[in-house]
Amino acid sequence: MRADPNRAGAALAQRTGFVLAVAALAGVGVAIGCASEASARRRTAPVGEVQEGEASYYAPKFNGRRTASGERYDPKGMTAAHKTLPFGTRIRVTRHGGPSVVVKVNDRCGCTHGRIVDLSEAAARKLDMMHAGVVKVRLEVLR
Repeated sequence: MRADPNRAGAALAQRTGFVLAVAALAGVGVAIGCASEASARRRTAPVGEVQEGEASYYAPKFNGRRTASGERYDPKGMTAAHKTLPFGTRIRVTRHGGPSVVVKVNDRCGCTHGRIVDLSEAAARKLDMMHAGVVKVRLEVLR
């Protein structure tokens, strides 16, 4: 029994079409992802935006490592990691019923379980949160 060449050609064309469709979808996904990242870098944060949640701080092992913005993490600096705010955004972080600090966003965080910001050691000390580790805060975008 001989294979029907028309059927084999149709099957090959169908597989080729499927592969091309998958490749096109992957390309569109990459393009959208890149556009989203680029627009996130260019966007400005709405001044006055307020978020409430919890803050934690960087472990000592991150000292000197590069942040997502390219800067090196300095535990003595007044910096923070936030999930979406643009790099360079200045935010005021106020501990619930306590002091506040102004920090610059220069890193990204995976922030889960109600956390909205990770702070440098210096910022955490000013908020008196070194022993607690995680505290309730209010975050306000300044500029």
